[in-house]
Amino acid sequence: MSWTDERVELLRKLWLEGLSASQIAHELANGITRNAVICKVHRLGLSGRVKAASPASSRPRIKTMRPAHTRTAPILRGNTALALRPQTIEMPQPIEEVVIPISEMVTIMELKEAMCRWPVGDPTSAEFRFCGAKRTAAGASPYCPYHSRIAYQPLPERRRERRARIA
Repeated sequence: MSWTDERVELLRKLWLEGLSASQIAHELANGITRNAVICKVHRLGLSGRVKAASPASSRPRIKTMRPAHTRTAPILRGNTALALRPQTIEMPQPIEEVVIPISEMVTIMELKEAMCRWPVGDPTSAEFRFCGAKRTAAGASPYCPYHSRIAYQPLPERRRERRARIA
């Protein structure tokens, strides 16, 4: 299969008339597939085309009226379309800004068991450090109380309910 000048011209003509890639492949035949047509259209840079009138768009639409009592829930679209019921999500309270004294920030070599392991800065830079503040109770968290509140957010209500059902 090769693209001759005649086939390319016929492709251009049919594409600009609004035929689909499948229809053009059928017209050209001889081993030219729909994908080959699409690739050639992109390589030629053909974009603008006339929309072919489809039989579905020429039919008049019939509007049906529903009684008001059958519609119990509002119409939902987007990411709430599949939700069983709309839920309000509580935004977490803004966490106060903590200033970590430079004297407390430590490198990985200086990091001890009782120090906060919260990374500060870009790990690829020489100024990269860890928080180094005193950790919460031993073994409970690798972070200080401030960084623990950031790292461990409460589970959303739905996930808590699901975990309760499983357990």
